[in-house]
Amino acid sequence: MYCDYFGFREKPFTITPNPRFIFISKNHREAFAHLLYGIDNHAGFVELTGEVGTGKTTVLRTLLSQLDDDSHRIALIFNPVLSAVELLRAINREYGLPWDGLDRTELLDTLNRYLLAENRKGHTVALVIDEAQNLDPAALEQIRLISNLETETDKLIQIILAGQPELDALLQKQELRQLGQRITVRYNLTSMDHEDTRAYIEHRVEVAGGRDASLFKPAAVKRIYQTTGGVPRLINIICDRALLIAYTDEHRTVSDRVAARAIAELRGKKLRRLHLSRYQVAAAAVAGLLAVAAAAGMLVMPKESPKQHPPAARTMAQSDLIGALQREQSALNEKKSAVQAFNVLAQLWGAKPVGNGERLAGGQDLERAANRRGLQLLTFSGNLDLLLRSNSPAILEYVVPGVGGMRYLALTGSADGLLQVSPPLLGRTSFSKDELATLSIGRGYIPWKNFRQIPFLAAEGTSGPKVNHLQELLHAAGPYRGTPSGVFDSATIAAIKKFQTDRGLTPDGMAGTQTLILLYQVAGGYSPPQLAKGREGSQ
Repeated sequence: MYCDYFGFREKPFTITPNPRFIFISKNHREAFAHLLYGIDNHAGFVELTGEVGTGKTTVLRTLLSQLDDDSHRIALIFNPVLSAVELLRAINREYGLPWDGLDRTELLDTLNRYLLAENRKGHTVALVIDEAQNLDPAALEQIRLISNLETETDKLIQIILAGQPELDALLQKQELRQLGQRITVRYNLTSMDHEDTRAYIEHRVEVAGGRDASLFKPAAVKRIYQTTGGVPRLINIICDRALLIAYTDEHRTVSDRVAARAIAELRGKKLRRLHLSRYQVAAAAVAGLLAVAAAAGMLVMPKESPKQHPPAARTMAQSDLIGALQREQSALNEKKSAVQAFNVLAQLWGAKPVGNGERLAGGQDLERAANRRGLQLLTFSGNLDLLLRSNSPAILEYVVPGVGGMRYLALTGSADGLLQVSPPLLGRTSFSKDELATLSIGRGYIPWKNFRQIPFLAAEGTSGPKVNHLQELLHAAGPYRGTPSGVFDSATIAAIKKFQTDRGLTPDGMAGTQTLILLYQVAGGYSPPQLAKGREGSQ
């Protein structure tokens, strides 16, 4: 209906998968690298989890399209609501092997002969099971038995289990502990950040043939991101409705008002989210922080026995706490809060502070400000432990119930079991990790500097001066004992894994951002700001 009006060849925001519209965000690229590493390094078991609509299938499709047919043999099992024997038959069928009428023993023997033959040819065989959270324990146990098919030196089959977060809970069950212990590479795919949401929308508009990639105005994109939390499927639903409204009202662009109308029309219908919005999560988190704050004496409350303290009075006391936080944060808008937090870290890096004329609100602006000062910005989502492993000052993003916009807090140091923050919050400049975890909504930003301009390295065999720089860092840090060769070889990968393991990182053997941040801290000669100095990034 609106395609001709906007110049589209086809609708850009359908919810059915279309390979032409595949968009690879930062998170998708990282997930892809983990899967590729697991397959090409014969890790045995790889686990990919993520909420509904975050793009797990996109990552799997990208992976399958990139694997060389001459060297890989791939089977894909989708939505496996199957018994153990039915699963074996489906696997054999996908590999083009006999399956009909065979019993369990015959199926396994047939599969084993095939795997041995492919191994002799130098082929890598991979089995990808999507929606693996639907497997029953007996089928998962059967998968573990398949993984036992191996030679003296190598796994004959690489298995990727992809599914919703329930898959993790399933693998932690006592009866499946042997399978859970065999998973050596794990990645949890989170939703896109604001920058990737903007790029995602523009990408789909361009692929559909739209005349103007900036069809969706910045304020509209921000509203869509805040509502969807960066989940691609929800973004598609809202954008499709927004285009219809713009067409009906004869607008040539999608404004904030149009996006708001689309969201209002869809709320309670297609937008029944399977998890809370960022703001709902934040509101609950802040309520938790306030409860902790009261218990810790951050604000003084009357000491009365439970009988003297009726429910109405308890409600009023909590309301007072929330009110204190609201009054404190109402004096700042989102931009001022971001500027304050950023400038605290700019000072730690010896960088120029943000001035009044520089726009700063949200991750995209923070990244631009960092880049203008010769810094990069690592966006993280998840629990606070992920950040603390990097041992780096960071900006935490959070929300105050009843106060518009995001708020930002600089995490500047760690000492005596407490984390230092700036500016003060509720009169305090230090918090325990548990206290701070209740405030953070799980998104934050770590400024860092890639002093030697080392690129992301994942593929064994890569060579060049940048690899030499990485080996020099690893040598200075301790785990690399040889002479730098400039080749990303097995010795380099083993050194990275040891370094990662020693510092509580996932030992994936790849020179990712978090690994580089810690290497620069430990190797010496660079002196980047740290949360806890002299502790080599361990928490």
